[in-house]
Amino acid sequence: MLEGQKVNLRLFREDDLEEYYRLYSRVTERGEHFPLTIQSLAAMRKQFADTGWWGDNEGRMLITDKDGKLVGGIAYFRGGTHHMPYEIGYIVFRPEDRSKGYMSEALRIFSAHMFESRPIERLELCMFAGNAASRRVAERCGYQYEGTMRKAGLLRGEWRNVELFSLLREECPSMADALRG
Repeated sequence: MLEGQKVNLRLFREDDLEEYYRLYSRVTERGEHFPLTIQSLAAMRKQFADTGWWGDNEGRMLITDKDGKLVGGIAYFRGGTHHMPYEIGYIVFRPEDRSKGYMSEALRIFSAHMFESRPIERLELCMFAGNAASRRVAERCGYQYEGTMRKAGLLRGEWRNVELFSLLREECPSMADALRG
């Protein structure tokens, strides 16, 4: 478990799957910039049984508050570009848990963890243009805007521009600094 000041990040356990699915599948609470697609609970269970949701090409952690309440999730996966860096994705489940600094702290900690545990030089974030909250999180965590990919993502039936941000190893705080906030 990675313990920050406001949040903890931890690997999934099998008994987390139902609550995670219940929160993740509430598409009306995702906000206007998060895709509406969901997996079935059976597909999630199978994927978890196969990989434990942690491996070389992708992995997920739960974000909890200090009382253990599930706040959100954060994940890494291989991007679709030729250089194959890891891309980070994240979500805060409930609207009332947003704008409290949970995701900024979780992203700082998760980024430091990725750089300390893998031989990588770069992490990326992609977000739909106009997602001001996610952009603030990225910038607070040191991610740099690199450009806009025109009509690169489908959101609710409309092709939208996607903004690319990156963080290099030398720009990321150490794990100790990330955990201290």
